[in-house]
Amino acid sequence: MKYVVILGDGMADYPNEALGGKTPLSVAKKPNIDRLCKYGEIGLVKTVPDNLKPGSDVANLSMMGYAPDKYYSGRSPLEALSIGIDLKDTDIAIRCNLVTLSEEENYSDKRMVDYSAGEISTQEAEELIAHIAKNLSSKTLDFYAGVSYRHCLVVHDAKLGTDFTPPHDISDKYITQYLPKGRYGDLMTSLMVKSYELLKDHPINKKRIAEGKNPANSIWLWGEGTKPALTSFSEKYGLKGSVISAVDLIKGIGIGAKMDVIEVPGATGTYHTNFAGKAEYAIDALKNGSDYVYIHMEAPDECGHQGDIENKVKSIELIDEIVVGYIIKKLDEMGENYKILVAPDHPTPLSLKTHTRDAVPFIIYSSDKKQESGYDTYNEDTCRQSGNYYKDGESLINRFLKE
Repeated sequence: MKYVVILGDGMADYPNEALGGKTPLSVAKKPNIDRLCKYGEIGLVKTVPDNLKPGSDVANLSMMGYAPDKYYSGRSPLEALSIGIDLKDTDIAIRCNLVTLSEEENYSDKRMVDYSAGEISTQEAEELIAHIAKNLSSKTLDFYAGVSYRHCLVVHDAKLGTDFTPPHDISDKYITQYLPKGRYGDLMTSLMVKSYELLKDHPINKKRIAEGKNPANSIWLWGEGTKPALTSFSEKYGLKGSVISAVDLIKGIGIGAKMDVIEVPGATGTYHTNFAGKAEYAIDALKNGSDYVYIHMEAPDECGHQGDIENKVKSIELIDEIVVGYIIKKLDEMGENYKILVAPDHPTPLSLKTHTRDAVPFIIYSSDKKQESGYDTYNEDTCRQSGNYYKDGESLINRFLKE
């Protein structure tokens, strides 16, 4: 048996007036996913415990079968694993975004214009983070470059207890009430203020402005956590697993779970990503020893954060056409029984531009146990109407992998 998870990050949504009162999943043309829906098990699953924030870290741990209540130790440490940072038990890792803030004179009066600094290139970002590191690093502070706008700050010999806000939760809002508070609140805020002075006139940002792009004129710190300790996927489920994603967070979970992390050229984490490459590399992994592949696609989530209705629908259609269609065709050709799980990790409603903790719709399709679900299309409503509900991701994954 081969197992494939096709995870459309943030794919679930709320009814939207611009879509005639429907959700992106309801209006998107997705014949391949709908066929799996017709002959599979559908329902809702709660991926985020009530005591945790609905981040992609928590929700993806859940969808990989790792109960967040047991395994979650913070977002940034998972990304640190992907970057290759050797965290000590006494280190705190903190996510360091490059963002675009508005130009008011006082830092606290500024507005969050763009949490991704125009999806800045990794090459540009590396130079900016190097500039930040040169000027702001110390014996207790180290900055590490990641991918695009996503980077990491490590604080040595530190403790948890700082209250941070994710920048994608405050798009278009004034930042004053969202600056870091608590244990290291003043220190973190001072780093952010100093970063603005270091970055606003940097040659890279002057060039970006001249080209009509958003400048990466500040860092934004959030997502603190400590070194994670995940049970290996093979030990937990008795399967050899692989992960495919453009996002350091998901790669970090894979590394922590001792899974193969597959790098796909052209994978970006946006709707311009190499969807075909992800599908092809997934099949190659299954042909070459992997029993399970987790294919993560960030595009619907990014569009949700940006309020981009057209491209959120388009992202779902591309996932259906290029990924799901190819995966089904190649698995059928392989001649081995297989199971496919299609789901988001959490909703990212266009109307809110941030994550929610609502239960998400799923499909489990088994090639050897086709069943009539009674529904011809996959969306939030049909999965709700099915009456099938899993109280957490681990329960759903146990159903998917063990039954």
